[in-house]
Amino acid sequence: MKHKNAKLAAYALVGVLAVGGVCVNVDATGVSSLLPAAGLALTMEEGSSQEEVASAKDVTPAQAKEKKNNSGKKTESTTAGKSASGTENKEKTEKTARDVNEKSKEKEAPANTETSAKETEKNAAEEEKEKLSQEEKAFSKLVIAKVNDYVNIRSIPSEEGEILGKLYDKSVGDFIEEENGWYKIKSGTVTGYVKGEYCVTGEEAVALAKEVGTRVATVTTTTLKVREAESTDAPVLGLVPIDEELSVVEELDGWVKVDIEEGYGYVSSEFVSLRTDFVKAESREEEEARLQKEEEAKKAAKEAARKAEEKVAKDKAEKAAAQEKEKKKAQEGQEGQQQAEAPAPAPAPAPTSGGSDLGNAVVDYAMQFVGNPYVYGGTSLTNGADCSGFVMSVYKNFGVSLPHSSSADRSQGYDVGGLANAQPGDIVCYSGHVGIYAGNGQIVHASTSKTGIIVSNANYRNVLAVRRIF
Repeated sequence: MKHKNAKLAAYALVGVLAVGGVCVNVDATGVSSLLPAAGLALTMEEGSSQEEVASAKDVTPAQAKEKKNNSGKKTESTTAGKSASGTENKEKTEKTARDVNEKSKEKEAPANTETSAKETEKNAAEEEKEKLSQEEKAFSKLVIAKVNDYVNIRSIPSEEGEILGKLYDKSVGDFIEEENGWYKIKSGTVTGYVKGEYCVTGEEAVALAKEVGTRVATVTTTTLKVREAESTDAPVLGLVPIDEELSVVEELDGWVKVDIEEGYGYVSSEFVSLRTDFVKAESREEEEARLQKEEEAKKAAKEAARKAEEKVAKDKAEKAAAQEKEKKKAQEGQEGQQQAEAPAPAPAPAPTSGGSDLGNAVVDYAMQFVGNPYVYGGTSLTNGADCSGFVMSVYKNFGVSLPHSSSADRSQGYDVGGLANAQPGDIVCYSGHVGIYAGNGQIVHASTSKTGIIVSNANYRNVLAVRRIF
């Protein structure tokens, strides 16, 4: 009876365990160490079903053993399947995550590129703003004369002070300090005081400095290509030699718009150096030296004019003599005809020291080459010359040596004070160009490769200087 009750208790225990999801395989092997009263051996595994447990009481030992083996295989198979399925699901999840991430990047890439471009543009704008701000800050510390002629620079802030120099109209000095309505400035080699009522500084100087300052680009490469647009793919408008100075029209990102004979063009900022030129004060010593130099230049010009006029007179006399000789020869060859005595040639006019007469001779000589070609770097009046080569070769005929550079021509001879005072033969200087004043508001010059040597209105471009050689 006790044995039967024990077996019932064991089966009850198996049922409870089965409900809890525990697999129980039962062997009726006689006396068991686990349940000796029932004679049962219990092996419990997780995951077995209630149906498996419910039939355990009717299983023979051999069936139980076979079932146990099958159960083990099933469990192993199930575990392996779950493992493979889990791995596959994991791989699919990772792949999906990667795909989503890549698509997200693809969507974000244009935005990032656009953002980067905007940031670059913003940074460039800020740099330009900072540059302008620094320039304006520097301009605000200038003192600029605003008078009809000049204002004296004195040793002390008083009209009793010694005159150290002159600050001409639109000339510029650096502000040092203010004292009793006087500005202490440094301009050129002069340091002293100017009366404040004749000058501007601060915000007024910022605006005026942009008007009176000259922005200059100096060529730093052997031959600079000036293009029609701000691109290396744009057509070449003209060529400019090294050390030539060009007037700046506008500064762009990596490019500079300049004024040349062919028109406005663009050069890479990599091949030019930029600066702003202001007219500075002139000390008393510098003024005296300048006046002496101009006087010497005038004397030299008169001497050159005298020699040139002598040469012109000699050439005319020789030409007249040759013509007379040919005429006599032709008359002597006519037999039986009366020989007519040819009149003697008129004497050549006496040389004069007036620059105007010799200037006209220079113009007359230059005009005979109108229509000949323009050649960059050339100096031949017949086969081709560039602007400064043309001026140089014309003046060479009159015994005057000039440089082959339009910028250098701005310092030759002496300044006459602008186009209004120009006389025939004067050199008229422009940004990157030079010509010879021909009178009546015109110049003769080697213009461009398209036009060659031509006559133009002298004020067709902004005139930088007018220099007198004779």
